[in-house]
Amino acid sequence: AVMALLVELWAELPAERRIFCSVLLFSWAVYLWEAFLAHRQRRVYRTTTHVPQELGQIMDSETFEKSRLYQLDKSTFSFWSGLYSEVEGTMILLCGGIPFLWKLSGQISGRAGFGPEYEIVQSLVFLLLATLFSAVTGLPWSLYNTFVIEEKHGFNQQTLGFFFKDAIKKFVVTQCILLPVTSLLLYIIKIGGDYFFIYAWLFTLVVSLVLVTIYADYIAPLFDKFIPLPEGELKQQIETMAKSIDFPLTKVYVVEGSKRSSHSNAYFYGFFKNKRIVLFDTLLEDYSASNKEPAEGEDGENDETKSKMKNKKQGCKNEEVLAVLGHELGHWKLGHTVKNIIISQVSYYELVF
Repeated sequence: AVMALLVELWAELPAERRIFCSVLLFSWAVYLWEAFLAHRQRRVYRTTTHVPQELGQIMDSETFEKSRLYQLDKSTFSFWSGLYSEVEGTMILLCGGIPFLWKLSGQISGRAGFGPEYEIVQSLVFLLLATLFSAVTGLPWSLYNTFVIEEKHGFNQQTLGFFFKDAIKKFVVTQCILLPVTSLLLYIIKIGGDYFFIYAWLFTLVVSLVLVTIYADYIAPLFDKFIPLPEGELKQQIETMAKSIDFPLTKVYVVEGSKRSSHSNAYFYGFFKNKRIVLFDTLLEDYSASNKEPAEGEDGENDETKSKMKNKKQGCKNEEVLAVLGHELGHWKLGHTVKNIIISQVSYYELVF
C-alpha cells in the first residue's frame, strides 16, 4: 500500500520535479554505494594490524604500520569530506542556490553594461562565482588535509604562506583556461542549431587532447621547476627500459615536487613519437632537490620553506625507481591511456546525445 501511494504521488509530480528528484536520488545512491565500499576498506585498515604474509619479505612491520595508519586517516577524512560535499550539493539544489547565483551573475554583468542579451557574458560570471564558491568552501578541507593529516604523517613540506600563494595561482590559471574555453563552447552551442551537441562534443575532444599535450610543457612549469635528468647510470637504465618496449622516449625530466610533499611519483606524457618521462625529485636518491641545501633567495621561497624540509635524505635506489616507472610505462604498453580517452569521450558523447 505504501509503495502504491508513493508511485501515485510520483506520477502526480510535474515532469521537471520528477527529473529533479531523480537526479538527487541518483546522486545520493552513487554516494552511498561509494561510501559503503570505502567503509569496507576502512574496516580492513582497522583490523589488519600485522604485515600480510604476501608482503612479509618486502615490508617490515614499522613501515606497514605507518602506511596502515596513514590510509586509515585518509579514508576517515575522505568519508567526512565526501559527506559534506554531498550535503552541500543537495542543499544548493533544494534551496535554489543555482538560480540565485544565475540571477546574481545577471546583476553583476548588467552593472558592467552587459544586458540580458549577453548570455555568454552572464554565463562566464556565473562560472567564475561558482568556482570561487567551491574554492572557498573547499579551503578548510584542503587546509586540514595538508596541515593536519599530511603533517601528522610527515609528508607535508608546505608552509601556510606557500599554500595560499599556490592556491591563488591555481585559481587564476584555472580561470584563464576555463573561461575562454567555456565561452567558445557556449558560442558553439548557440550557433550549432539542431546538431549543436555533436559540435560541442568534437570541441571538448579537441580541447582535452590539446590540454593533455601542453600541460607538462606550459602549465605545470608555472607551479614547479622542471629540469632535465642529469646524464648518468639512471638515465641510461631508463632509456634502455624504454627501448625494450619500443616506448618513443625523447626527454626525461625531474620535477621539484618536494616543495609541497615528500610523496613520490612518476608519469609520462606526449602523443605519437614525442614522449617525455617526468620523475618527482622525491623519488630520486641521488638527484632529489630535497637532499640539497637550497640557495639563499632562490625563487623567493627558500627562506620560508627551509624549516619544512625536515627529512633531508630520501628517495629510492635506481632499481626501485625503474620499478615505479615500469608500472607507468605498463599503462602505455597496454594502451590504457588511449583506451581511457576513448571510453570517456564515448561516454560523454552518449550523455550529450
